[in-house]
Amino acid sequence: MAVDYTERYADHLADLPLDRALVAAFAELVRARGSEPVADIGSGPGHVTARLHALGVPVFGVDLSPRMVALARRAHPGLRFHVGSMTALDLPDETLGGILALYSIIHIPDSELPTVFAEFHRVLAPGGHVLLGFQTDLEDEHQHMHLTERFGHEMSLDYWFHTPERVTELLTKAGLTAHAQTIREPYEEEKRRRAYVLARKPV
Repeated sequence: MAVDYTERYADHLADLPLDRALVAAFAELVRARGSEPVADIGSGPGHVTARLHALGVPVFGVDLSPRMVALARRAHPGLRFHVGSMTALDLPDETLGGILALYSIIHIPDSELPTVFAEFHRVLAPGGHVLLGFQTDLEDEHQHMHLTERFGHEMSLDYWFHTPERVTELLTKAGLTAHAQTIREPYEEEKRRRAYVLARKPV
């Protein structure tokens, strides 16, 4: 479904000023602390990676889907994208100034989030920032949804809707300090609230 997804969500932040402002704030924090690169984890079509680049951030994209990576490279030939998993990042220790993960931890079950956040802690330089964005269900921290079809394609795709409190708890256990939580109501065709959590690796 990579092509169909890319056509529909070529830039999902274009009509979301609050979300864009949060990404811009993250970019400002990263620029202020140093010159290390930033990883856009779950970069998909690459539009958020390109937005960070336009904000002056040295950024590259990582996505589990080889097809998404190919489409991102075609759309943004001046930027770097590679295939990778957030559960085992192929990156050296303490080399990133920041990690942005928008709507990618929704594909990680609660039991695997500690592994993901441990990887984020490992690759972040001291003082590095993390911004997570995810759909959330505030009433049920373990809510799960399984899809067998999307955009007319048969597939097996799982979603987990974590609460901001649970995400913050697991970030803290991984050694990252949470600084802010933001929750907004669904916008237009969206069905679930959006949550953002900003955290930092202590110096």
